[in-house]
Amino acid sequence: MLKVNNMRKTKAFTLMELMIVVAIVAILAAIAIPSYQHFVRKAKRNDAMQALLAASEAAERYKAANFSYAGLDGNLGSVFNTQVPVDGGTPYYTLSIAADATTYTITATATGGMTGDGNLTINNAGQKTYKGSTGWPD
Repeated sequence: MLKVNNMRKTKAFTLMELMIVVAIVAILAAIAIPSYQHFVRKAKRNDAMQALLAASEAAERYKAANFSYAGLDGNLGSVFNTQVPVDGGTPYYTLSIAADATTYTITATATGGMTGDGNLTINNAGQKTYKGSTGWPD
């Protein structure tokens, strides 16, 4: 006589298979998250560099109209937005200017999530600095 096995085999993941998947996801996250954060910081820094160049252009337009940078000293907001991103939102850099009649230096100071990233500057001669060193990062 033939015995028929009425028990159905259930198809499911074992605990071991589940733990292997969790371990793989954790390893991928450990690699991907810091890389993502690095690129976000770099994108925000590039946004600040772009804003500095646009603020520098605004200062040059101001001088062309007023024959001096002196009226801009501490008053960058009269010709350009003083936060990055310039179109609003939570600022991650703030812009300020120090100017006299013939020169200016615009500084982007890191704030919020970018605190500790270092300041960016540009002056009327187009000289750029980042963290006190000549030039801006790539």
